[in-house]
Amino acid sequence: MKTAKPSPDTSALHAHSAAHDHAHDHDHAHAAHDHAHAHGHSHAAGGTNVTIEQGASSAASLESALALAEAYCRERGEKLTPIRRKVLELLMTSGRATKAYSLLDEMRQIHPGSAPPTVYRALDFLLSAGLIHRIESINAFAVCHDLTQCQHGILVVCQQCGNVTELHEPKLRQALVAQIEAAGYRLSGDGIELKGVCAQCQANEQAGAQGASAAAHS
Repeated sequence: MKTAKPSPDTSALHAHSAAHDHAHDHDHAHAAHDHAHAHGHSHAAGGTNVTIEQGASSAASLESALALAEAYCRERGEKLTPIRRKVLELLMTSGRATKAYSLLDEMRQIHPGSAPPTVYRALDFLLSAGLIHRIESINAFAVCHDLTQCQHGILVVCQQCGNVTELHEPKLRQALVAQIEAAGYRLSGDGIELKGVCAQCQANEQAGAQGASAAAHS
């Protein structure tokens, strides 16, 4: 699981659902960790690195990651219910940060009667367990790179496609936090996000610019 926004994407999910279902207003605040999706980065000693291929091309890798998440929940004395598992699976298979209303649409393709509170509750649980991140800069959600230790890295979030890379650099993070605290600030959460444009989107932009230039000179 891709800088600050005033509220999580569940408010957007409610607005989207209301347009379709005339659902009742639902105020739900997230008290959760801000994490991010993994793209093959390593962990400190003791952590278990979980890498899901883009789009979860490997079914075995996906099932292995879900099994890790279930075991982690059991160790916490909690349960990864079928709905929670499905929401986590959808985030894993997306390969990038996903907005809550998109998750609701996907859930309705599987379970037509899915209501907004169902997704709210699943996201709340996954956030509180540290299994997913809320990516505030694009108001979306992504899978944590570590489904057992939930060690927080620095998130680099593509503002165009929602791709999220988590940089696990503990010393860099500690130095940054120390500088922030030295300036008199106290972080309001664990997440540190950097906005950017990923390599693929940069290539697309360049190709588009070259195409436009060629057309102008033709």
